[in-house]
Amino acid sequence: MDSKIYSVSAREILDSRGNPTIEVTAVLGSGYRGVAAVPSGASVGKYEAVELRDHDEARYGGRGVLKAVDTVKKLIAPKIKDMDGLNQGALDKAMVDLDGTPNKAVLGANSILGVSLAVAVAAANHVRMPLYKYLNVMAGNGKPSPMTRIPTPTFNVINGGKHGGGNLDFQEYHIVPATNKSFSDALRMGVELYHDVKQLLINRGAVHATGDEGGFAPSLSTNMDPLELLTEAIRTSKYRFGGDVFFGLDVAASSFKTDRGYQIKDRPVAYRTPEFIDYIKGLHKIYRLLILEDPLGEDDWDGWIQMSKDLGGEVLLVGDDLLTTNPERLQHAIQKKACSAILLKLNQIGSLSEFLAVVALAKKNDIKCIVSHRSGETTDTFVSDLAVAVQSDYVKFGAPARGERVVKYNRLLAIEAELFGKP
Repeated sequence: MDSKIYSVSAREILDSRGNPTIEVTAVLGSGYRGVAAVPSGASVGKYEAVELRDHDEARYGGRGVLKAVDTVKKLIAPKIKDMDGLNQGALDKAMVDLDGTPNKAVLGANSILGVSLAVAVAAANHVRMPLYKYLNVMAGNGKPSPMTRIPTPTFNVINGGKHGGGNLDFQEYHIVPATNKSFSDALRMGVELYHDVKQLLINRGAVHATGDEGGFAPSLSTNMDPLELLTEAIRTSKYRFGGDVFFGLDVAASSFKTDRGYQIKDRPVAYRTPEFIDYIKGLHKIYRLLILEDPLGEDDWDGWIQMSKDLGGEVLLVGDDLLTTNPERLQHAIQKKACSAILLKLNQIGSLSEFLAVVALAKKNDIKCIVSHRSGETTDTFVSDLAVAVQSDYVKFGAPARGERVVKYNRLLAIEAELFGKP
């Protein structure tokens, strides 16, 4: 049957924040089709690939994506028509070459990624393989590799920073189940603790509205208060801290880095880098963090190197804004020994092939992998299949609440049932 790309179309849809995003449909000559919707971030690293927006204030406050839709229809579709949908590398290279910039500033990472993912879904349907199995073979350069586990979820239970109500400087406070638990058990633990935290907030009379990623966005006094809240929730649960469950923290330090240093609400004077490292080390001493993401700014390489020396053996030091799923920045971090894990986001790099190349580079150098959603999500579940396919160590899909988050967890449950016969 014909696996050539027959047609590619695109349209403007809404993401979970009510902002426009792009959805792409690819059809192969065989009639098999694939649909993919592209997510969008709120906390965007300056080294991420460029997202094409309309900047027409008369529509959606300038956030429309009709330019991206037109780009797919008028520029990308004619270029890739009749290419082999099963040759992902050639497809993605053709789009990257057509763009011609290092950060996809011409066509837009959202346009390129939408096509890249939609064609991959169509190709998986064409060969009649579940998407995660098809992607697993692709990640292995044509050979399947063992899929022995579903990645451990890390739950963003309290949202601050750009994902919350602006009351907390730090962006995400996570509960992380132990990696020796099955995915279904880890998910149940996350859900139960999520409801325990909600009840605690209700009992305290604190605001328990949810942020962009489904976690609670309470009004609290200091950046340490959420960790105290999570500690209390675990203490009153049936789970044991340090055995069943751990803490994770996404500081998103670039969002409050100024010329004077790191400015947070906990004190009026900004922290210089060495002081802020000491502050973070103090948090770790009290709360024994397992995962620590973006504890310093995206350009503070010397600080990252020092933090890695001080905490690298005890904490998973994760680069998100620091690395932006970019192979050059990851290579630099490896050489400098700046971090021990990478957060992987499809739309930071902008094509499936490039994403898989970054995963391969990380694994080759013993850098742990965390496949992540974005705060502006859709009900697309491609990222769930992808995380299993590459055997990511963790997945970061938000709280176990809000449809665009839950649908990704439910997809992982379905894959777990297929692979391991879980009910």
